[in-house]
Amino acid sequence: MTNIVVLIKQVPDTWSERKLSDGDYTLDREAADAVLDEINERAVEEALLIKEKEAANGIEGSVTVLTAGPERATEAIRKALSMGADKAVHLKDDGLHGSDIVQTGWALARALGTVEGVELVIAGNEATDGVGGAVPAIIAEYLGLPQLTHLRKLSVADGKITGERETDDGVFALEASLPAIVSVNEKINEPRFPSFKGIMAAKKKEVTTLTLAEIGVEADEVGVANAGSTVLSSTPKPPKTAGEKISDEGDGGTKIAEYLVAQKLI
Repeated sequence: MTNIVVLIKQVPDTWSERKLSDGDYTLDREAADAVLDEINERAVEEALLIKEKEAANGIEGSVTVLTAGPERATEAIRKALSMGADKAVHLKDDGLHGSDIVQTGWALARALGTVEGVELVIAGNEATDGVGGAVPAIIAEYLGLPQLTHLRKLSVADGKITGERETDDGVFALEASLPAIVSVNEKINEPRFPSFKGIMAAKKKEVTTLTLAEIGVEADEVGVANAGSTVLSSTPKPPKTAGEKISDEGDGGTKIAEYLVAQKLI
């Protein structure tokens, strides 16, 4: 039996304009449409594939999704449950607002301790809103578990997990004993679309809500006031300007080359 926890996150839609809040310069999550991060969909899909493969061999397992976020994050939870995850844990506490990547990793590590029998934790390699890519490694360090990160392929068998990581230097084969933590990249799979049956079933699935106090995290361990870095100011990105047109009168290639040289691009 493999009990899997998938870390998920609700993020602003990449097609929406992203803004920072006045005062503390944290991401204004109400200013944009919110979605389950696409890389998390792939992480959920991989967990479901492992569960389904084991079920075909008579091995029972479960998939739990875990997220930290405000009330609105329940939308992302329901999306993951409609894909086929069995249950969810929602760490919901205003004290988490503005937490940095280390604080977030600590809180999630503590929340994982409330899920019994966890053998495998799957996460995306990096979220599209923060692009830190370090939360899985931070959690692994806190829990003292092996970590296989940035995988494009993985499999579970005989109490071990194996995977492939692709880099500029080649493809590396990785292996670890369970329990372990892994992160996956966009090449891992193509996530399924929730069926109508799955959407209806998600409404009845168990969602456990936790506070910081319930997982033993003190108020001064998380939050924007206790973060390891502070944003002092921000400047909106300038509006897009019209590009420079080059008329080709037989010397268009030369003009483009001269432009690129002037911009120190070549």
